Amino acid sequence: MSVEHYENFPVASVLIPAALRPAIHAVYTFARSADDIADEGDLNPAARLEKLQAYRTALRKIQQQPAGPDDFGSPELNSVFIPLAAIIRHYHLPMSAFQDLLTAFESDVRFTPFANQEALLEYCRFSANPVGLLMLHIYQAVSEENIVFSNQICTALQLVNFWQDIAIDLKKNRVYLPQDSLHRHNITVQNQASEKITPEWIGLMREQIEFTRTMMLAGAPLTKNLRGRLAWEMRMIIQGGLRILEKIENVNYDVFNQRPVLNKPDWAIISWRALTHS
Repeated sequence: MSVEHYENFPVASVLIPAALRPAIHAVYTFARSADDIADEGDLNPAARLEKLQAYRTALRKIQQQPAGPDDFGSPELNSVFIPLAAIIRHYHLPMSAFQDLLTAFESDVRFTPFANQEALLEYCRFSANPVGLLMLHIYQAVSEENIVFSNQICTALQLVNFWQDIAIDLKKNRVYLPQDSLHRHNITVQNQASEKITPEWIGLMREQIEFTRTMMLAGAPLTKNLRGRLAWEMRMIIQGGLRILEKIENVNYDVFNQRPVLNKPDWAIISWRALTHS
């Protein structure tokens, strides 16, 4: 998972009620710091996994001591887990969601390519869907239907990030495109990066973009189940992801030379679409 994965995380958004921002910031800090352990710096894999294990130990301590007091053994851990413990207790957040995120980060450290689409989606179940579940708990909007919609949106957003960051991830020797799809189109990402965009690459990426767009739109009814600014925030997130897919298409899927990012004109388009698309 790239460090840019959380660039559209709704932390500190003016659309989010001020009372909810500390909780969202605490979840963000946990996820981003764990992501950095898995991806950033010069630590070897064993050291990364050891630090992630310390995060699991801290989570267990919160679970075992539901009333505190909290001391997680180091200033680094305390800065992450003291605020997190408070919001876990206040909002009754599911501990399994945090453990699932750590599973995804550990998978990043031990990265192996995904054999097929099912394996890719299984990774997203751990790397992305828990974030949506935690947000639903914080928003007090948990229901079976909302969880289904949230999982579809979160998985789609994770896939958007993968297709946006193919070139960045390739430098880390990570290819998130399913191996069976690559074989079916008779291409490798490594070769494609050094060559002109081919019809085979376009065909592969068109498939993945359409799959991702369909999943995002399948989750979009979640916005009708949320209220006020939260519904608007979700519409913006959905439209932001769809806009990135559109920008990938606009550069003929050449994400190696033109990483799609959202700029001011894009946000104007996103805002208009969020306003006019229910």
